[in-house]
Amino acid sequence: MPHTLLISHPMLSPMQAGLEAQGYRVVRRWEMADGDAQAVEAIVHAGEIYLTADFLESLPNLKLIANVSVGYDGVDVPWCRARGIEVSHADGLNAEDVADHALGLLIGAWRNIVAGDRMIRAGVWNNDRMEVGPGMKGQRVGIMGLGHIGVAVAKRVEAFGMTVSWWGPKPKPGAAWPRAESLLALAADCDILVVACRADVSNRQAVNAAVIEAVGPKGMIVNVSRGSVIDEDALIAALKDGRLGRAGLDVFATEPTPPERWEGVPNTVLTPHSAGGTVGSLPSMIAQTFENLRRHFAGEALLSPVSH
Repeated sequence: MPHTLLISHPMLSPMQAGLEAQGYRVVRRWEMADGDAQAVEAIVHAGEIYLTADFLESLPNLKLIANVSVGYDGVDVPWCRARGIEVSHADGLNAEDVADHALGLLIGAWRNIVAGDRMIRAGVWNNDRMEVGPGMKGQRVGIMGLGHIGVAVAKRVEAFGMTVSWWGPKPKPGAAWPRAESLLALAADCDILVVACRADVSNRQAVNAAVIEAVGPKGMIVNVSRGSVIDEDALIAALKDGRLGRAGLDVFATEPTPPERWEGVPNTVLTPHSAGGTVGSLPSMIAQTFENLRRHFAGEALLSPVSH
């Protein structure tokens, strides 16, 4: 009998043909029929989608959640581990692409590039220049999270002549950049805060109103982590009131984010959670998922298990 896999979200539907070509029986979560829950042995998952305990308990033969994504914040790993369910993810495979995107958001907003594009398209380019903004050289960049993505961001901004500091809950003795005493201290001592941490229950809305205001009216926040890490209501209010200068966001509290939520919110560059998806990274992430599935059913060690 073929092993039965569950695809957890329609965004992963393009993987179905490849999985079936490998001999798996594929069930779609949104089209489950009677008896499917009993048969499911592994879930192919987009890690930002929350899997409830009630749903997982309805799958008595589940033994693996294979996240195609790097993040797995929608999976309660300790809960799964206690029940003998393995969890894997795409460890570090798209870090360079996400870092590139973070720099794109940073430059697009900081140098008014997107605002300039809108001005031209609206036909309001005249002899009155746009507001003159700051350059990049000499600006202080604080990075929340110094994993694969954070390190890649740090190296990129240094090439622009910017200085780097960082904060995370655990010291990294080998880090090339100084660690702030706290997230609030990092925010107060930087011009641009880049959120690049792994999202989990410990840092939900960690970038709160106090942190946002510490970045300040001349500062900027870039988020390529998860929308859950920022208090989005506080962020929007600070942008509208001028207590935060700019923002570049690829992730949101609710996705897709409602467009009306951003009406009248100034000095923002927004992208639809696309930082990690390139023609280079996506095939690698999918291939790693396939290999983790193969190893799991062959009784071999996973290629990229979640280790904490």
